[in-house]
Amino acid sequence: MSSRAASSRPRTAKIGLAMAGGGPAGAVYEIGALYALEEAVEGLPINDLDIYVGVSAGAFIGASLVNGLTPTQMVRAIVKQGPGEHPFVPETFLTPSFREVGKRLASIPGLLAQAIAGYARHPQDALLGQTLAKLGQALPVGLFDNEPIRHYLEKIYNLKGRTDDFRKLRRPLVVVAADLDAGTAVRFGSEGWDHVPISRAVQASTALPGLYSPVEIEGRSYVDGALLRTLHASVALEAGVELLICLNPIVPIDTTGAIEAGQLTTGKLVERGLPAVLSQSLRTLIRSRLDVGLSSYRRRFNADIVLFEPLRRDYKMFFTNIFGFSDRQVVCEHAYQATRKDLLSRYQELAPAFARHGLKLRRDVLEDPSRDLWVGVGLPHLSRRRHSTLDVVTRLDRALARLEEWVDDPSEDEAEGEPSRPSLRLVKG
Repeated sequence: MSSRAASSRPRTAKIGLAMAGGGPAGAVYEIGALYALEEAVEGLPINDLDIYVGVSAGAFIGASLVNGLTPTQMVRAIVKQGPGEHPFVPETFLTPSFREVGKRLASIPGLLAQAIAGYARHPQDALLGQTLAKLGQALPVGLFDNEPIRHYLEKIYNLKGRTDDFRKLRRPLVVVAADLDAGTAVRFGSEGWDHVPISRAVQASTALPGLYSPVEIEGRSYVDGALLRTLHASVALEAGVELLICLNPIVPIDTTGAIEAGQLTTGKLVERGLPAVLSQSLRTLIRSRLDVGLSSYRRRFNADIVLFEPLRRDYKMFFTNIFGFSDRQVVCEHAYQATRKDLLSRYQELAPAFARHGLKLRRDVLEDPSRDLWVGVGLPHLSRRRHSTLDVVTRLDRALARLEEWVDDPSEDEAEGEPSRPSLRLVKG
């Protein structure tokens, strides 16, 4: 493995990539978006950028990119196992933590006895309910086992030509996790933290409390880095990047108009139960925090920041269950097409920005109706396109995009009361 100083492209501008989390669905979204970027942005060395920063699922994708796994290989891994590869199976991320649950259940009799004894000794000092709160220690700190995630990554990164060692990577990789007991961010891969195996660091960064148990590294407990910041984009900006590409799959859904569009039978998330309510709450918190971060970066850094994320009315990203083969195929293809559409709709804004950094946004590629994700990665049998219908829709999208360039009217999103295209944003510092 060559050193970090090695490079296969001329140094024209420092370019970085920062990716947020989002679980298995977020990882699949980022893979589809990356393929679209690599295809449409000429000169963008997606596997040879100046720095990669990842949180949670974004850490997994970033570590794979810097290890030489191309977007094409990752797209194929979603649906097909290639020679010498390991398929991306979402179920790997949701293996029940039988050991953790069993350990906690076994502690119930002792904790109950302690709670009752404590109340009996000092009934005047505490209510029964407060005393019984001790039983909260019997609740599992994680429902799923994240050791399979580490084993999966360890296998991938120890194949020939790859590494599980930050210090042997061609390019800098920073995996962000949160120290649970200190409430601070830790940048695995940076100086002083680069001796921790990449697979272990990614395991820690993906340990969302409640879903996964904290990961112990050198006596400290680490959890998902998204608890502190959404992207940790400042890590790349502090490293001096001039162009930072950001991917954030986590946005709250806006159900307004969903019923009329035939996407939902009801616009009330509360009717979908606790998982939908918790998901929406977490997404809203994470996305609002990202807005604050972007505003801060604009003031602090002189850099171009391009953000990709799903639209708030993107029901596929919110409701699709990717644990089925066809569903994860749908999410990946959807992310690919949505990213292409965003690039085209923002062409006049983005083309000059990319050009400032030696890159060319290819309009001919974005306007080519024959582009197909599965054909592009060599799996044409997976394509479900109906070319006659697709061509009509593509031409219509292209015409509307050009119409927006010719007239100075509010965008479709603004007219509908939605912030102007939150799925792609250019911020000039």
